[in-house]
Amino acid sequence: MNAAFLATLSLELLPAQLRDMVTGWLPEPWRWLVNSILAIAVILASFGLLFAYLTLAERKILGRVQNRPGPNRTGYFGLLQPFADGVKALTKEDIVPRGADHLLHFLAPVALLAFSIMTFAVLPFGRNLVAVELDAGVLYFFAAGAATELAVFMAGWASHNKYSLLAAMRALAQLISYELPLLLSFVPVIMIAGSLSTQEIVHRQSGWMFGFVPQWHVLTPWGFAGFAIFMTAALAESNRSPFDLPEAESELIAGHLTEYSGFKYALFFMAEYFGMCALCGMAVTLFLGGWQAPLPFLEFIPSYVWFATKMLTLLLGFIWVRCTFPRLRIDQLTRFAWKFLVPLALINLGTTAFWSLTSGWTGGLQIARWLVAIALVVIPFQLIGRKLSAGLGPRTYRYA
Repeated sequence: MNAAFLATLSLELLPAQLRDMVTGWLPEPWRWLVNSILAIAVILASFGLLFAYLTLAERKILGRVQNRPGPNRTGYFGLLQPFADGVKALTKEDIVPRGADHLLHFLAPVALLAFSIMTFAVLPFGRNLVAVELDAGVLYFFAAGAATELAVFMAGWASHNKYSLLAAMRALAQLISYELPLLLSFVPVIMIAGSLSTQEIVHRQSGWMFGFVPQWHVLTPWGFAGFAIFMTAALAESNRSPFDLPEAESELIAGHLTEYSGFKYALFFMAEYFGMCALCGMAVTLFLGGWQAPLPFLEFIPSYVWFATKMLTLLLGFIWVRCTFPRLRIDQLTRFAWKFLVPLALINLGTTAFWSLTSGWTGGLQIARWLVAIALVVIPFQLIGRKLSAGLGPRTYRYA
């Protein structure tokens, strides 16, 4: 038993031990700087590889769903396809319109990628594995994520193209619309946890109910509702199907990316995937227990493995949604945000307040607490959903 515990502890401490092995010989004033540079390098390398193979996985899964093989020529089973795509993007000609603002045209993809990378700083990838420990880590995360809207508008404005400018304004309308339910969905977590620190939020989800059920927020009525709202809004914030209107090439040419080519074009998609990974990581932190194990007897597995497994599961869910749902119209998209998600998120705040105020109920009152909380989630969902879809009967198709 002691040997198993020591093996588990050594795996858990392996990242910190490797870091100290590299920087332990440095003088103290230099160690903090080198540790920070190492953390940045590891995050960039890890998520850069994840971006490469996530695009490959998405293309392969989409190919299977659409009854085609997907990329299978470059490397064994197409495993080198992402690197071939990277070389192609680097070697393609960078064309900038004559009347474009060359500085802003260059800075837009760089700024978008930089803001996306900044969000990784406060994600707790494991026990004591966070790049920057901030007391207001959640607030920092959403502040950095919201700055991406500026880069999107920069791309449309700098292109000196009316299609690009109008598409950028349309993208901003979507991002702003879904930012509100996204923010409202994590407020209940802050109410329950009493902290804005990502590490503290994960610690508050530790422990077990009945000895084997994890005390994750998603396993409560208010937490499940908040998780569903968060993930729906995250799809829209990361421009994923069925909310991929900003880059709907069949309707908008390429949206705010119309005048971009070569590696600049690739940077936009890299930033999109980085943002998707960051939102999935934050969803794991807020609702799925972070790096906590799902069952007590699985705690021997290192915490960073559990965090990665949960995040990859959510990412595969994003791909599955893209395979399944068609794209919405812009009026459906905005109506869904303002008339459905925002009211549900506001009602969920009241559900969370009820859950917090009744935390001392026991016995039969505990059962009543669950029933009332479930009713406060299900009934508004049914009523608002029926009202939103009123008069929108099933569409009938007629063929000649």
